[in-house]
Amino acid sequence: MNDDMSGASEYIHGNSPEEQHRLSLLNDILNESCLKELNLQSAEKVLDVGCGLGQFTRLIARTMGRDGQVVGVERERDQILQAQRLADSSGEPELVEFRQGDALDLPLSDAEWGTFDIAHARFLLEHVPRPALVIEHMVSSVRPGGRVFVIDDDHGDFRPWPEPQGFQALWHAYVRSYEMLGNDPYVGRRLVSLLREGGLTSIRNSCVFFGGCAGNERFQAIADNLIGALAGAKQAILSGELLDEEVFQVGLDGLEQWKADPSAALWYSACCAEGIVPT
Repeated sequence: MNDDMSGASEYIHGNSPEEQHRLSLLNDILNESCLKELNLQSAEKVLDVGCGLGQFTRLIARTMGRDGQVVGVERERDQILQAQRLADSSGEPELVEFRQGDALDLPLSDAEWGTFDIAHARFLLEHVPRPALVIEHMVSSVRPGGRVFVIDDDHGDFRPWPEPQGFQALWHAYVRSYEMLGNDPYVGRRLVSLLREGGLTSIRNSCVFFGGCAGNERFQAIADNLIGALAGAKQAILSGELLDEEVFQVGLDGLEQWKADPSAALWYSACCAEGIVPT
């Protein structure tokens, strides 16, 4: 591990089978909406940084067709292995080239730097202490005139209603657990600034709606993703003494009751930003 990588991400949710399932569910919820924002052209060369299970990475490749080229980079070996298993089981074993590597030490050959049309990262910057460095490496991977596209969370913009019992205490502890690791739970609001500081031009921003309400066909999946994300952070929250276990469980139970409420609604949008590498 080099000096930069010593400040690399510590993923708060872990890599349990339950977390793998949650991430797969998250892909099902968000991928089509994120794809529209990415606005792909045919025959582009794409680098997906922090590709996780690779489901969105394969959707990118599938959308571009045979003339496109997609490389997915993921730090965790278990994630890479599962990504390849999913690709194999879907009959797409060679659609994407998956590589194990860190966002601060991208596994690219000398000849590959500065050749990608797009570098993409989703829900990565919130898990790293130095997001500007990740942007710097992404910019270096892209050709002049190419694009850097990032999607990430702002945990201050999150409203379940009616407010579940114990939610505020649980959510505050969840946000604090990011900060205890040196990460920024509000990085979504900083995306434009990060791209500007990275030297990018023609920056635009938008959002992907990640909410829903009772009666919507995706609401239960969205609610389960929220509950799963918080449950996966239990160890970090309890070990950091941010909540005791009883209060933690009250918050989770409150969310379970909330998702069964016929008037339940979640208001939240993921932040998106894109910039162009100067020519």
